[in-house]
Amino acid sequence: MTARGLHCGQGLRNIPRSPAEPLRPRCLAQDKRLAGCAPLGLGGGGSKQPSVPPAPAATSLLTIGVPAAVSCDSPLASAHTRFLPCKLRGPDRCGQALLRIGMSMMALPGGCHLDSLPLQGQRLHFMQVDSVQRWMEDLKLMTECECMCVLQAKPISSQEDTQSDLILAGGPSPGDPLQLLLNRGWVISTELRRIGQKLAQDRWARVHSMSVRLTCHARSMVSEYSTVSRTSSQEMSQMEKLLMEKCSELSAITEKCLQVENEHVLKSMKACVSETLSMLGQHFGQLLELALTREVQALVRKIDTSDNIFIMETTTGNLFSLTQEGAPLCRIIAKEGGVVALFKVCRQDSFRCVYPQALRTLASICCVEEGVHQLEKVDGILCLADILTDDSHSEATRAEAAAVVAQVTSPHLSFTQHLTSFLENMEEIVTALLKLCQEASSGEVFLLASAALANITFFDKMACEMLLQLNAIRVLLEACSDKQRVDTPYTRDQIVTILANMSVLEQCASDIIQENGIQLIMSMLSEKPRSGTPAEVAACERVQQKAAVTLARLCQDPDVAQEAVRLSCMSRLIELCRSPSERNSSNAVLVACLAALRRLAGVCPEGLQDSDFQQLVQPRLVDSFLLCSNMEESFV
Repeated sequence: MTARGLHCGQGLRNIPRSPAEPLRPRCLAQDKRLAGCAPLGLGGGGSKQPSVPPAPAATSLLTIGVPAAVSCDSPLASAHTRFLPCKLRGPDRCGQALLRIGMSMMALPGGCHLDSLPLQGQRLHFMQVDSVQRWMEDLKLMTECECMCVLQAKPISSQEDTQSDLILAGGPSPGDPLQLLLNRGWVISTELRRIGQKLAQDRWARVHSMSVRLTCHARSMVSEYSTVSRTSSQEMSQMEKLLMEKCSELSAITEKCLQVENEHVLKSMKACVSETLSMLGQHFGQLLELALTREVQALVRKIDTSDNIFIMETTTGNLFSLTQEGAPLCRIIAKEGGVVALFKVCRQDSFRCVYPQALRTLASICCVEEGVHQLEKVDGILCLADILTDDSHSEATRAEAAAVVAQVTSPHLSFTQHLTSFLENMEEIVTALLKLCQEASSGEVFLLASAALANITFFDKMACEMLLQLNAIRVLLEACSDKQRVDTPYTRDQIVTILANMSVLEQCASDIIQENGIQLIMSMLSEKPRSGTPAEVAACERVQQKAAVTLARLCQDPDVAQEAVRLSCMSRLIELCRSPSERNSSNAVLVACLAALRRLAGVCPEGLQDSDFQQLVQPRLVDSFLLCSNMEESFV
């Protein structure tokens, strides 16, 4: 299962997000791959290839393999990485392709290549295949001296535009139109972007050569998809025709520009090229969306009509993989009835083994407004409440239901703030989530459940009162001492968010003192990352900030303030204010610590030295902030 990084009061995703970020599906090329998600693209091909031995039969298409599709077999994915920013997987696929090319080029005459020494079983396999397939097997081991000499003599240019010009599209598996569209789409969208860059630099030779290559990519996409899908509509044919016409027009006009030397004429022609390129991109996007819509419709139809568990599991897995391609595909899936079909699956007992995968897919789709609206229409909240409150369901199923709740209650998503059906079922959901936290067998299950609770405390104030009545403070504080459940800063981020939102209630202070919660909050002020990754560092900053906010709110109660002073909270707050490295130079942590320190100083001023009082408490907050934010550490 791919996973989500959960932050305090956030939706679930693959990478930890700040409290203000929404839950988004992971995208394939690390740049979700989404807020301004790049258009989906398709692609293939590259520069001119060395000649190869003639095929023994009609033209054959050599394709380079692509990584296997995202596996959805495990019942519960890692909650830290399930959701990534929205980008395409193109670069990763190109890396695989280049690796394969590099390995093939090692097979020079006189050299030893492991693939050239088949085992006995492999020899038997070769004898049984037809001549075309045998030719394709042998092709990677063949080289031509002239071609190799040309490659070795090719100068290495210092110009940036010569780097990474070769774009290789991994060949889709036979009969897989979705992967074909995604592969080819990434390459074409990349070419469009590069042509735009070269056009801005007035590099006309590069613009023309890349335009010709773009035409080849577009023609390959149209031809290959028509072969794989075997069906076509009038609308598709018309869009394909418009795309190819614009590709030809772009190639023709850029060729003319090569023959023009007058700068004024070139300037006018540049505007024409830019307009043609823009229209080409628009037609490409429309064609791609139309083709993807057809494929999504087929998947949704299969989920709706199938009663076979194996087919259902495979199809929902394919649908989940599509959600990881970005928000545009999530919108298509929602519009074509994907949410309705998946909730239909989650209401049939015969498909219980598919529930985790279906719910995981729903959590990804609900990162877009269309998905949440569809969930509301089919009473999805009621279905989630039934799953969460039914102990006969597996822990993995209930954890995935919690993930969907966390998604649709994300405080950053404005379109989730008016779910009337959620308010009607909130008490049951909060009770079930707290029970799941208490009984969680792993840190991941606890993370998903606590993330949902953290988001709900932002969603409605009544949730904090419900949690107080359910002794949530005791449950959460006890969990902090259990390393099996609470083992990362991401999980502590959820806990301190709940405590911060509950600390506005008067009774909360006495419960926290009773459970020794001030000591826990004090330890959170010293949260340090283990790996030093940006995501973990950001999570630690959030923990420190929210711990300081919680302390400032609780210290309105004199008993809490006295306990905080006894535990030396003031000295730790001063250290965070004065030492940028202790707070990772975070201004948010600095402001929260200054506020907490001033609250404590009002109760126990004798705990401060004169210099601390004069610099951190007495001035205006903004003056103290400026002083500390510009302060350099002393290494004396």
